[in-house]
Amino acid sequence: MKQLLNSLKEIRKYPAAIFGLMIVSALVIFAIVVVITIPYQEAINMWRGGESIYGRNPRNVPPKWVNWFREEELPESFELIEGDEGVTSEVKTTEGGTNIKTLTFEFDYNYAAFPQDIVFYFRSNFDEKEPFVSMTWVTPDEREIRLGNFGTGPTLTFPVSQDDQLKKKLDDLAANVGLFKDPESEVDEVVQGTYQVNIEAITFEPDSEINVEMVLLGQVHGWAGTDHLRRDLTLPIMWGAPIALTFGLLAALGTSITTMTFAAIGAWYGGVVDGLIQRITEINLVLPFLSILIMVGTFYSRSIWTILGVTIALSIFTGGIKQYRAIFMQVKESTYIEAAQAYGAKDGRIIFRYLIPRIIPLLIPGLISAVPAFVFLEASLALLGIGDPVLPTWGKTINDAYQNAALYRGWYYWILEPAVLLMITGLGFAMLGFSLDRIFNPRLRGL
Repeated sequence: MKQLLNSLKEIRKYPAAIFGLMIVSALVIFAIVVVITIPYQEAINMWRGGESIYGRNPRNVPPKWVNWFREEELPESFELIEGDEGVTSEVKTTEGGTNIKTLTFEFDYNYAAFPQDIVFYFRSNFDEKEPFVSMTWVTPDEREIRLGNFGTGPTLTFPVSQDDQLKKKLDDLAANVGLFKDPESEVDEVVQGTYQVNIEAITFEPDSEINVEMVLLGQVHGWAGTDHLRRDLTLPIMWGAPIALTFGLLAALGTSITTMTFAAIGAWYGGVVDGLIQRITEINLVLPFLSILIMVGTFYSRSIWTILGVTIALSIFTGGIKQYRAIFMQVKESTYIEAAQAYGAKDGRIIFRYLIPRIIPLLIPGLISAVPAFVFLEASLALLGIGDPVLPTWGKTINDAYQNAALYRGWYYWILEPAVLLMITGLGFAMLGFSLDRIFNPRLRGL
């Protein structure tokens, strides 16, 4: 153990090891914070909720930081409700007991691009007669456009872009374009300035109330953008880290320790035991690893824990057993092993107290270097459609992007964000693993 600690102190002499350790530490801390901040079940519910949860997000828009690199910024989404700045309301009661509520939504729009949509949400309570609403759009150049007159019911969602009658009023232009377009311009040019939405809501019962919320869906959203189901990609980008690290670390740890243990048992006992382990290894080496995982995911279960278990089982009897066996055969002939036998140490004690601890320094670099391989394996399976359908992972995000032709439609962020994080994860573990290999293997220190 003392020798192991002394070897680890050598890390500070290798800049690559320090840089890799910083990346790995940052990923681990980030993963822990994500799990604490967004619990597992909450993350699953948010991811599977789709448009029922993210209905107020624009569809397929890049993250807001793309505006940092644009000369003309794209519009961001915003919401306006009663009580917000720019929203005024007034209620009048007539002699017949009818209430007339006047709402004015006022906002500045100083973008050159059109929004994706404008949606109004109505919530009202009544006994028999539903409220009636009249809506008017006022542009900065003082043009008034009637948006519509209708009854609201208990709840009503009114996306202006889906109103065919409004589209006809705007010369067959989509409402999100026609409401902002300069009618004097031959091209689609936005009239910038202060817009107003005047809403007159009439309730016919004394205790009846109505609340209105306006949501403008922009062309950028959040720090990771949105997908085809309006889901905020921040969730899979964040939760992809703990899932990737958990899968990679558990697979690497389970495979490395089990492989080393079987190699030590075979080397110590020899004979039939060693022969059986070697034959199983040779058979396993010719099995199609990826094909078996695809078959398991297709015909049995795509649960990440099932895939993890099969991955570990198929990765135990690999070439690593033969490498470890060669080392154990040398250690087996050491004088301290003979001394242990002389004072009556049992086979189990010799294997787990004298043989295995001797080569743990050689295990650590291989274990660290194996993590990115398993991380990429999980992402690859998800990309092939064999990943866990429930979990929000980096691989699942790339798979969704591929299925929706993200690259062909210019939605590069959808693929680049998880892909870059996968590369950073691989880079961090690879740099740390290669540096540890040089530290623990004296033959590589001069290279």
